[in-house]
Amino acid sequence: MERSYIRDVLKGKEEQVLVKGWVHETRALGKVRFMLVRDITGIIQIVATKDSKVFELMNQSRENVVSVSGKATRSKQAPGGMEIVPEKIEVISEAEQPLPIDVSDFSKTELPKRLDYRFLDFHRKRTQAIFRIQTELAARFREYFYNKGFIEMQMPCIISSASEGGTELFSVQYFEKKAYLAQSPQLYKQMLACSMEKTFTITPVWRAEKHNTTRHINEIRQMDIECAFMNQMEIMQELERVMKYMIEKVIENCKSELELLGVKLKVPKGVYLEYSDAIKKAGGKVGEDFTPEQEKKLCEMYPGDIVFTHSWPVSIKPFYIMPKDEKKDAKVSEGFDALYGGVEISSGGQRIHIPELLIARIKAKGLRLESFKDYVDSFRYGAVPHSGWSIGLERLTQMICGFDNVKEATMFPRDRDRITP
Repeated sequence: MERSYIRDVLKGKEEQVLVKGWVHETRALGKVRFMLVRDITGIIQIVATKDSKVFELMNQSRENVVSVSGKATRSKQAPGGMEIVPEKIEVISEAEQPLPIDVSDFSKTELPKRLDYRFLDFHRKRTQAIFRIQTELAARFREYFYNKGFIEMQMPCIISSASEGGTELFSVQYFEKKAYLAQSPQLYKQMLACSMEKTFTITPVWRAEKHNTTRHINEIRQMDIECAFMNQMEIMQELERVMKYMIEKVIENCKSELELLGVKLKVPKGVYLEYSDAIKKAGGKVGEDFTPEQEKKLCEMYPGDIVFTHSWPVSIKPFYIMPKDEKKDAKVSEGFDALYGGVEISSGGQRIHIPELLIARIKAKGLRLESFKDYVDSFRYGAVPHSGWSIGLERLTQMICGFDNVKEATMFPRDRDRITP
């Protein structure tokens, strides 16, 4: 018999069924035993009386893997309104007892230990709900830009020099040379925008920053775009549109997951503030970056919305962000940040496509010009004005799910101390 998924059995479409999954819970009431079996689509109750030939097999340990064949019947008392009267139960795999962590939906095990046993933590419905939402976000991001005719970029993850300046890179031995893990797809997506006009990617990047906070991890999945013939305002509006689309789809397709996590989402709108106004609203000083507390304060003024702070000082933004009006001595840039849920989820802006101006900015930032020769040269042959941004997938998931720690929204976190499992 072909396997039935529990979601389909609960719809009452099949009578003779075969389900396979994990034992979620067992209980006995006199001469009747109950067993809840879980697969990726749902949970169903199995019920057997003492005269059943499989009665003794109903006494299973939690997380044992079983195969159950039998008759599906309607029951008002059963979770989901359906139950299975088993004719055959097979134990596929036994879980060693006791389990090293609490795998109930409201686990009392602390996050670090749950991450040590992440493979078992994935058994929890709440953990599965997180990554169903994350899957929806990634799929809808890709769908949105695919439908708009963007080219999906596959970038190299081993690079010869820093993408964004600075020293926060992981070095690797690449044959006889020293190389680095990519800290950004920045330089490569610009090259594509100047030839194929519109590109997007979902890619891992690595930052060798010695953070030890609930906001940072050292291996990240970034959702990036880059577009020709767009300025910072136009590219911000593209971010607003895709955010609306992704969150609309999460609300539409992840109802049970949001309910399980106790999350109430609204479709956000964009709020656009010049940097100089925004930093004052948040209680900061012009010329300085926002502190985490100031980011949170600014978002609290516009709950549930995306707060764009644009036209930042040139001195704060990366070397490749275009100065206003393409002037070398401009103090204001065409760069922005986007805040959502109290934290920065994205940064971007218009890039420099003029080689001479780019060289001047590299030197002004104190970077080694020879490290960026190929990058600068890529703009010598018909480069166009272009803009882009990136969103951290894990951080966006964290904000949507309302978690305090980004590691909760990361399948296998990598931070300063953790490189397993």
